[in-house]
Amino acid sequence: MKKEYDLSRLQSRKNPYTSKLKKSVTMRLSEDIIGYFKEMATESGVPYQSLINLYLRDCVIHHRKVDISWNNSLTKKST
Repeated sequence: MKKEYDLSRLQSRKNPYTSKLKKSVTMRLSEDIIGYFKEMATESGVPYQSLINLYLRDCVIHHRKVDISWNNSLTKKST
């Protein structure tokens, strides 16, 4: 290996993996959710943050939607 390299002749190029990079976000998750993924992480040997990312990616791939409709019986007042 050379002690010095001439890098002036190198041409720069765009990183081909830029679109695959992850973005750091802050999320507030329930303790039971974190515990669930941490338990799976221990069993699988994969970091729990990666498991959460994989699960969310699976939801995106399969176009899963969350049912956030409220139960009407909870919103009605009892008389």
